[in-house]
Amino acid sequence: MQERTMQIILEEEDRVKAYEDTFGVAMPKVGKDGSISGLPAPYPRKVCGVERSGYRIYELGKKAEETGIPVLNPILGRNTAEETYKESLEMYNMAEKLGINIFHFVHAEATRHIDPLDGRELIEQSRGKGGITPLGERKLVELGGGAVHPMRINATGDTPHLSIINAFIAGFDGTDIGPVIHVHFGGRGIHDYKTKVINGFKALEVCAENKVFVQIDSHKHLNNIGGTDGMALAMCMLAEGLGVAAGLPKELSAVQMNVGGINLFADLAVMQAFKETIWSSSLIVVPETFQNPPGDLIAESAHFARMAISAKLGGANFYRPKAAESVGIPTGASMAKSMWATQNVFENTYKIEIKDPQIDKRKEEILTEAMAVLEKTLGINRSLDPKEVNENFWKKYGSDELVDKIVEAGKSGVLDAPRAGGWDLKRHVKTHRDKDGIKRYVPGFSPLNIDPAKFAFSSENVEVPQVAKPTRKEKVVLATVGADAHVNGVNLIKDTLENAGFEVVYLRGMNLPETVAEVAAEVNADVVGISNLLGLGIDLFPRVGKRLQELGLRDKVVLVAGGRMAEKEEEHSYFEEKIATEGTGFMGVDGFFGPGSEPLDFIEWLDKALEGKRGELS
Repeated sequence: MQERTMQIILEEEDRVKAYEDTFGVAMPKVGKDGSISGLPAPYPRKVCGVERSGYRIYELGKKAEETGIPVLNPILGRNTAEETYKESLEMYNMAEKLGINIFHFVHAEATRHIDPLDGRELIEQSRGKGGITPLGERKLVELGGGAVHPMRINATGDTPHLSIINAFIAGFDGTDIGPVIHVHFGGRGIHDYKTKVINGFKALEVCAENKVFVQIDSHKHLNNIGGTDGMALAMCMLAEGLGVAAGLPKELSAVQMNVGGINLFADLAVMQAFKETIWSSSLIVVPETFQNPPGDLIAESAHFARMAISAKLGGANFYRPKAAESVGIPTGASMAKSMWATQNVFENTYKIEIKDPQIDKRKEEILTEAMAVLEKTLGINRSLDPKEVNENFWKKYGSDELVDKIVEAGKSGVLDAPRAGGWDLKRHVKTHRDKDGIKRYVPGFSPLNIDPAKFAFSSENVEVPQVAKPTRKEKVVLATVGADAHVNGVNLIKDTLENAGFEVVYLRGMNLPETVAEVAAEVNADVVGISNLLGLGIDLFPRVGKRLQELGLRDKVVLVAGGRMAEKEEEHSYFEEKIATEGTGFMGVDGFFGPGSEPLDFIEWLDKALEGKRGELS
């Protein structure tokens, strides 16, 4: 009954043991005779007095179709089970007042991105930040989490199959393994692209055998790294193909997508394209957050309300209310307020079907691109009709064959986005967000080896920066430190530095602090820029400076940091005040530029800092 799950545990015995040891949780054991103990029976089964199953979530999604009101899917996960449960009660009490059931997305700590066998050191330096721990999952269920409102955990990263086994033991009804096809937020992680895709497939097999509801892939994440709607649809459909090969029922599969709120027609077009094409039973819609909304939390709430309207009119099954906040993890109270506001929008927005040629035209563009990408990826020498890409279509492919085709497409520049993060993926495409809110390709920079006529191109005057030789003698090493895969800000600073004439050695995401310093010594860097968005800078930034000191370079190098000094909304102001009154010395850096900083202000500061260093050394 759980043959494939048990086979995966046997194949991954060393990693299962490493997961148990690293995270302090009891995992299934392999006996000398190859038998498996400690693996619970598949869902449905009772855990802490509640019958758990991925079908609990599917039933909520069906109810949304009947009522026309998306089910709220708020995100909240703290560093401990006790804190998570206490904060979650604010949401649960609000749900009771509103008379609704919610689908609670419990955010997991960032160390999930890292393989516990090969990346133990990165995990150890980043423990207890970004969300709930693996041990905390189990305690949260014991405290009452998921008793009324089903829960899912995010299990993205190098080894999602291990995180899902833990969540299944804990009693979570659902999980998030997407993105499977592209690499999460540009983080390098430990594994090569093929291993990531294979492990994503193993995760789907675990979900299929044990009846775990799964967010199978994500338009949202591709959108965040600059990809287009058509490319995202193709990638999500490929993930669905892996889901079919894994034996996952469509009822237990969902796709996540972004809406921007800028252009209602564009939002409806992309939602229609997905709803008409995907095999999965549910659509989870998330407000887009990378738009630089007004720097005022009340105004930002209005910004998110526009997206809630798009989600309802587009027929979302689930919608994630977004709390206006200045940092990462919101409070339960702020999430409860956003739930109240979003439900109010849902209940007081008249549901109508909007028909307009602009919607049809944009939907056709999305579908044309998605089919062209699928045709090239799968080696199909004819035009695909979206309606034929169904369960029977995917059953023609074996899992190994499908994995190989996906990996080849990633490595050849077919499956591509401007900030795709896998270190062995080929990057070529460039996109531009036009004034109508739609991301289109810059002419000459569409996916490789596909007829450009299949893609929508920007008609705006987009200046593509030429890769110029550095005009300055100073060299910069740029990286995130710790188990942090978020590189949007670092990417922006990289471009700004290069445009200003600096030579940049870019290490991307997930680096040991000492490694960054050692690379700086190796390349004879003048500047080291480091970032962490998980609130771990207090611990990690000084380690870069300490290693530079040991190498005899600290006095010669400008060390500057970015990111968040606190991951929790209520703690952020303390550090802002401390920086304002004491400077950045307590962080071991010469300067700090957090979210909202202007890149050109950073360049102006850096010029002065370099001049100061030259003065000190002369």
